[in-house]
Amino acid sequence: MNNVSRLRYFIYLSLIILGGCTTGKNALQKGDYDVSVSKAVSRLQNSPKNGEALAVLKTAYELALKDHLRKIDEAKLSSNLFKWESIMYDYQKLNQLADEINSCPACLSVVPAPSKYVNEVAESRYNAAVFRYNSGVAYLNEGNRASAKKAYYEFEKVMNLQPNYLDVKTKMDDAYWAAVIKVVVQPIILNRGPYKFSADYFQQQIDQFIGSYSRNKFVVFYGEEQATNQKIVPDQILSLNFDDFVVGQTYVKERVEKLKRDSVIIGETRERKPVYGTVKATLSIFEKHISSSGLLDMTIMDWRNKKVIRQQKFPGTYVWRDSWASYKGDDRALNKNQLAMTRRKEIAPPSPGDLFLEFTKPIYSQLVDDIGYFYNSY
Repeated sequence: MNNVSRLRYFIYLSLIILGGCTTGKNALQKGDYDVSVSKAVSRLQNSPKNGEALAVLKTAYELALKDHLRKIDEAKLSSNLFKWESIMYDYQKLNQLADEINSCPACLSVVPAPSKYVNEVAESRYNAAVFRYNSGVAYLNEGNRASAKKAYYEFEKVMNLQPNYLDVKTKMDDAYWAAVIKVVVQPIILNRGPYKFSADYFQQQIDQFIGSYSRNKFVVFYGEEQATNQKIVPDQILSLNFDDFVVGQTYVKERVEKLKRDSVIIGETRERKPVYGTVKATLSIFEKHISSSGLLDMTIMDWRNKKVIRQQKFPGTYVWRDSWASYKGDDRALNKNQLAMTRRKEIAPPSPGDLFLEFTKPIYSQLVDDIGYFYNSY
């Protein structure tokens, strides 16, 4: 077979494969009748006289109709209380296929009256809502948090099916508050003068976190003042306190280096020729470290039985650094970096309040991660 013949063969083969895919023939052979109908409709919208697509559509729709009606009949005979949702889905799928065919004039030549089941969808939707509602009420009547969560999700499904069914909105709200864990967060008490403002700022960050917490809808945080004003009876108390903290521990280290450099021009002769020699200097390098650190205790207590259910401690450290240098002798013995260091002056460190805030940053990150991890499972 020459190259031209081989090329024609592959083009012909590709067209056969492509035609089979786009007309829905392959999907039909695999028993995927819904997909086969959709592909045939799509092909006929672009190529109304495609004979293969017309044949595929006629066969695929008949089989899809029989398949969905069979599933519906089997579901109706089932003892499964939640069968109406699957019944509704099958009716909806048949309506979708009918809409696709009705949007294609060429398709109506082989399927002139695709069946629609509008009333059947409405009836199955209503029945599904009834059974979900009754299931939610049964869960809610069990009177425990785990069942209240299940009830909430059942009522949520009712809302999606029949938003105005009986008192579902009220029941959903009742289930939610029966499932919610109410956590009151006690503020950090810190009255030590220069740090009070910074501690208040740290507390504000925590308040912002708990105020915007949304990882678990069944956990609600309250500030202590908010809980008092709203007369909230908590399920848990989350308290935060610094076990200890130290701000501004200062360490200054001096390192002395003897420097010399050879072959440096140190003068010139009468004939104005350079004179080379060795220059020396003593370099003193100063390094200042100001360390601040603290340890935050988080305790979560069950309000009813007064038992601690979680306790974690979060450390935080911040070290502020500065360095400068001075020298004695000939500055030509210093390299560029050493000379630049000697031109630096000792700078004033951050205020105690700023140092406090810096060491609380890693504490805050650990704290919010731990709170999120702990309450994700509720």
